[in-house]
Amino acid sequence: MSDESKIMKRVRILISGLVQGVGFRYYVIKHARKLKIKGFVKNLDDGKVEVVAEGDSRRLEELEKLLRKGPYGSKVEDMKIFTEQYKNEFKDFDVIF
Repeated sequence: MSDESKIMKRVRILISGLVQGVGFRYYVIKHARKLKIKGFVKNLDDGKVEVVAEGDSRRLEELEKLLRKGPYGSKVEDMKIFTEQYKNEFKDFDVIF
């Protein structure tokens, strides 16, 4: 592995479309934990889903691809990704209500 693949990153992702009421948060948790990414996912009042994720940059890229696809029954119309300062503040990946 090159050093580039070990760069730790933090992203905040806002996903819009048919992403609430279709198991989207649990889809995110399943894949984030599998990829050893830490952070959280939550539904927003405006119908979007917010993901804050920290981890290896390559694993985050993989998660981003999975989020664009979404679970069966969802329809991702837009995804905005914001890079933030890595804080190493999470122990796991969870849903916030």
